[in-house]
Parts: sequence; structure tokens; C-alpha cells
Amino acid sequence: MIIADTEMQTIYLATDGKDSWSGSLAKPADDGTDGPLATVAAALEKIFQIKKANGGSLSAPVQVLLRDGIYFQEKTVTIRPEHSGSFLCPVSIAAYPGEKPVLSGGSKISGWKPAILNGKNIWAADVPDVKSGNWYFKELWVNGERRFRARTPKTGMMRIEEVPDLDPKAPYTVGQQRFRFFENDIQNWENLADVEVILCHMWVDVKLPIQSVDEKERLVTFTRKTRRRMLEGFDWSVPAPYYVENAAELLSQPGEWYLNRQQGCLYYFPKPGEKINEVNVIAPKLEQILRVEGRPELGATGRFVEHIRFKGLTFSHSAYQIPLDSEDGGDWQAAIDVPSAIYAEGLRHCQFLECDICHVGSYGIELARACQNNQLENCAVFDTGAGGIRIGETIRRKRPIQQTYGNVINNCHVYEGGQRFHQGIGIWIGQSFSNRISNCHIHDFYYSGISIGWTWGYTESIARDNVVEFNHVHHIGFKQDGTGPYLSDMGGIYTLGAQPGTVIRNNVFHDIKAVNYGGWGIYFDEGSTDILAENNLVYRVKHSGFHQHYGKENIVRNNIFAFGTVAQIQRTKHENHISFIFERNIVLWESGDLLAGNWDGDVVQDRNLYWNVNGCESLRFGELTFAEWQAKGFDVHSKVADPGFSDARNGNFKLKPDSPAFSLGFQEFELPE
Repeated sequence: MIIADTEMQTIYLATDGKDSWSGSLAKPADDGTDGPLATVAAALEKIFQIKKANGGSLSAPVQVLLRDGIYFQEKTVTIRPEHSGSFLCPVSIAAYPGEKPVLSGGSKISGWKPAILNGKNIWAADVPDVKSGNWYFKELWVNGERRFRARTPKTGMMRIEEVPDLDPKAPYTVGQQRFRFFENDIQNWENLADVEVILCHMWVDVKLPIQSVDEKERLVTFTRKTRRRMLEGFDWSVPAPYYVENAAELLSQPGEWYLNRQQGCLYYFPKPGEKINEVNVIAPKLEQILRVEGRPELGATGRFVEHIRFKGLTFSHSAYQIPLDSEDGGDWQAAIDVPSAIYAEGLRHCQFLECDICHVGSYGIELARACQNNQLENCAVFDTGAGGIRIGETIRRKRPIQQTYGNVINNCHVYEGGQRFHQGIGIWIGQSFSNRISNCHIHDFYYSGISIGWTWGYTESIARDNVVEFNHVHHIGFKQDGTGPYLSDMGGIYTLGAQPGTVIRNNVFHDIKAVNYGGWGIYFDEGSTDILAENNLVYRVKHSGFHQHYGKENIVRNNIFAFGTVAQIQRTKHENHISFIFERNIVLWESGDLLAGNWDGDVVQDRNLYWNVNGCESLRFGELTFAEWQAKGFDVHSKVADPGFSDARNGNFKLKPDSPAFSLGFQEFELPE
């Protein structure tokens, strides 16, 4: 059945609209008696009333068109099953043709006046809701760009001198509440309660509000403990790096800002060219901009939010702060405890098309419990406080109706994440299956680009049959602007647990660094099992192109691993089963070792091509020569020879026709454009 466009009902929204109007006009009537609505909430209520008048369903498609401008939301937009469309009569919430509306969870700050702070000519604005205790924020956007709180050091990190309360016999999960700093690194600044230390610890950062500073003893004490000891490294012996932010005395460079909670005053050091009477400053208020509340737990089939299409919209200016009474300071892998600007559960057969989710203080979008067969296509998710896109949950749902599966993320640009929670992931899939990540461009994250699975070891998991293909993932661990690395133990793609049917193919991973250890390309972490990685190009990584901590019966074939700094291939743990099959791969390097870690059997390797661009006269497989390595049953049919790339140093890995890789069965593969 095809429904003609003339049957479609249109509801208009505009920033100069009124919810008391009909919404049937694209702009206000000349006499001011009718026009567009003002809020999405009013449009949703109108859809509900249309369905109610028609016996609970739509007789024709409905489209809600938003005119240009910023829609400052007083509360989160909430979509429930009663707002759903159907297969024949879908609901569309979209931008008016040629326009770019923004749904904002923030509030504009005005009333700027010239001021002087630290001898600098700056601006100041009173924020009464901050002074009254009704509002506090840690993000700010000026003329559409993120600005950062005043900090020290301005770039890079400082190091702890000593952790005086450290018990070397205690488990590493026993944290501390204070440390000794080097001379002048931390001071007894004015308004100390607003100052925060961000400790970058292994694979997480920890937010530590300062309780007191003893400058004589050089001790800083926090309002909470860390969840782990304040050391890092394989042997837990390296002091963790950190920086400090939001002290008035640190405001010294254009683009920085400082918020005094007691005064209710915001101070901003303007950048060249910014004008006090023209500047557009927005701070976030809402934790979530859009929330979808399906009810899959009701009845045999549940009540889902279905057949809604979001197109051409921008979602911006959400906030998230760790509660003051939190005991862990946000110290969770992948920033998993940080919410998302768009949150959905019980969402199925819905689409986000050509949407921007940006300038937010958390993750961008989350398809959580019971989100099934949805699509994100041609979207951009950027400038996020944590990660980009999150699919599934950390818990294993037993009932299929409450599980998350079948979602597609295609041709999306996900970048500039981890702005506040550095451990945020570009695209994260947890306990979820049969999802596809394809043709995405993911870059500039301080932690992993893609992460799949949320089971440590060989216990039960419902992560399976996920496909990651034709993605370009780069500048992971550090960013193109030179910031980072801040964390360790990350990869271009990171996996956990048993994942039968999961495939990683035809991707490019490059430029990956870690502050201490673990800048890997393809990283199979604890219990990764039954995963296929084939036809991937991995190059310019700090530690190795491929690393398996431990796992079972994975297949790594027909990949190119090039220019690892420390090593090229790594395995950490020996187990009494086949760890992985490594075959028909090309390994090219210039510095560092070929192998790292433990290679005591349980790995099947053959028909690979190895080459060091400096020559392979002294090539070693661990402590063994190639002949000795082959005598142990490894790489019996493999070769040591120049693969003949066109220009590998400059990223051109096209093989010449006479490459010896072809005689080993290597097949050239298609890469993302």
C-alpha cells in the first residue's frame, strides 16, 4: 500500500511559535492568531490526540517539521509508545527543507561585562541560578565551539611524586584519598572547593574534588578515594598522571573560563575577534535532550516506540556531572556510567538520518534495553564529553523481547570525543547481537575507537554476530591537535568475551598511542572467543598491530600489520587451547620487535609474510631464528621477503603484481574510501 503525499498531515514548529496555536502553518499568521507550535512536546501531544481520535492509530503519515533556530528545552523531550507510527503510517520529526534546527538542553548566558582577573582583561557574567545552588556546569560553548575550564598544565600532564598511604601488599583495587605533589604543582588556591584534579589512571580517568591542600608537606587530600591504587603500568609502579582545573588563579589564556560557585559568576577570557556584545555563550542544563521510553516488559509483545524517523536535526548542550556523593569519581571502563544526550529503550524500526549529535557533556546517543532493528545513517556525533554511540547494556537480558539487536550504524562520522570523560568509546556495543557498524569514520578519542562485548573471561555472553566492516578508525589515544595520550590499554577495536559470529573485516586502523602501555590496533582482551578478523589494514600503532590478551579460537587472516613501534604481534597469556589462528597476513616493520609477550605454543601460524624494511639478517621470533621458529611447527610455509608495497611509508599499501604474498594465498581486499 502506498499512501499519497497529499494524505500526510504536517505539524510545524518554529522558535517564534506558540503551543496554543494549531501548528498547521509554517510561520505565524499576519494577524497573530495562528501559526507553528513552539515545542516538540506540544507536537507529540498533537500526534497522540490524532491517534486517540482515530481509535488509537494513524490513518495517514504524520510529519513534524522544525524551522531554523535553537529550541531551548525546559525539560527533556520524552517519546512514548502512544507517539509511535506504523509501517504504513510512520511519524517523521525532521528539519524543514534547507534548514538546520537545534534542540538544545542548554541555556544562553548573557549580560557580559568587562572585568580584570589575574591582571588579564576578561569578561564576567552573573549567573544567579548558580549562586542559588540550582545550577552548576562544567561545559561551555562559545559561538558554537567548546571552551575548556582553566587548567594546569595547559598541555600535557603532571606526575604524582608519592602516594604516602599506599600499602604494597593490598590489592590494586584499594585506592587512596591523597598524594604528594611536586613543588608548586598544586597550591592552596582561593575557592578550593571548586577545584578538581583529573587523575588519568590506566584505562580510566578519575574526577577528584579537592578537600584540602598542605603546601608545606605538598599533600593534596580529596573528598573521595580512587577505586584503584594511584599507580599504573604492568607492575603497578608508575605514578599516575594528572592535571588540575577550575581554579581562578589558572585563568590565563584566551578561550579559558572559570565558574565561581559562591559568587555565581562566570569568567571568560575571550579569544581574538570575539566581541562582548555579539558573543553567543551556551551552558548545559539538561542531562538528556531526548528520551525514548518504550515498555517492552508489558505483555507478551510489549509496547515499543516504533516507526519514527528523525531527520536533519541537531541535538546539543547536554550536561553530566558525577554526583558529589559518588565514591568512585567516575572510574569505570568506557565511561559506562555516563549517560547519553539521547537515550532510548524499547525502540524498534526507527531511524536517525542526517542528524548531528554534538556539543554534549556525555555520550551522544544510546540504544539501550530492547532497542531492535533501528538505523543510524549519515549522522555526525562529535564534541562529546564521553563517547559517541552506545548499543546494548552491561547486563544479560534473558528474555528476547528485552534484548537489543539488529541495529545498523552506517556512514556516520564519530569524532572529537572524550572531552571530559577521557575513557569514552567512539562506538560501543555491549550485551547485544547482530548489529552492524559499517562505513563509519571514527577518530580523535583518548580511548578505544570501537568496543564490542562486556564479559570478562569465558562466562555467558549474548554478544555475537556483530559485524564491523569498512570503517576508518584513527588517532585513538591521542588527537590530531597534539593532545594526549592520557590513558593506556586501548585499541582501534577492543573486544571482550565469547562472540561467535562476530566479524571484523575491511577496516583501516592507524595512529594509535597510549601513555604507558597498550596502543594496539586490533585488541582481543579477556576471553575474546570465536571472532574473525580479516582483510584489515593496521599501521602506525605504538605497541602492536594485533594483540590477544587471552581468548579462544579466534581467526586472524589476510590482514596487513605495519609499523608497530614496540612490537608487531603480541600475545599475553598461555592457555591449554588454541588461542588464535594467524594465517596469510603481511607483517611489515621498521623498529621494535616482531613478537611480544608469551608465545609458548597454542597458536597456529602459517603462510604469513614477514619483512623488516631495514633488512632481516638478524630477524628474531622472540629469541629464535626463523629456522628455529619453523622447527617448532610455527610458520612452516611462511616467508621472510619484501612484500612490495607501492609506498607503505606514506600509507599506500597497494601490492605490486609480483609480490611474494600472493604465492602464500594473500588476497588484496577492498578498503573504506
